[in-house]
Amino acid sequence: MAKQKEIKTNAMRILDRMKLTYQTHTYECDEFTDGAQTADILGFPHEIMFKTLVTVSPGRAYYVFVIPIDNELDLKKAARTAGVKSLSMIHVKEINNVTGYIRGGCTAIGMKKQYPVFLHESALAHPHIIVSGGKIGAQIELSPQDYISACSAAVCDLIKA
Repeated sequence: MAKQKEIKTNAMRILDRMKLTYQTHTYECDEFTDGAQTADILGFPHEIMFKTLVTVSPGRAYYVFVIPIDNELDLKKAARTAGVKSLSMIHVKEINNVTGYIRGGCTAIGMKKQYPVFLHESALAHPHIIVSGGKIGAQIELSPQDYISACSAAVCDLIKA
């Protein structure tokens, strides 16, 4: 019987190189599912699942925000945090060109370029958080501290009250 080859994404290879501990969780999925659906499929509490959002400033600088799946990014707080006048979400069609990942598989770990990354402060309340693993159908579970190390994230308040 042939051994099934474990799928490694760029994000996973980076975590391996950094010798950071993580666990992968995979699920069958042929198309985009949002974070809430993913949490429900995998049986994880929503508060430990985080989504990755990519924004752009009027000067075409990109910023990455990682927030709990059930929350909405406060673009004014995000802009203040990033030190820019305003931010808007990038268009879905731009995700691959900007990050190297696709919608539903976007993670701050191992993007094409190292953009500033901001993690919502609630992540620190959990021993582990779950983020996209770099492809649809794969999630990575790791400590918030290891996630911060992996993508040089700053921790701050980013969500709408």
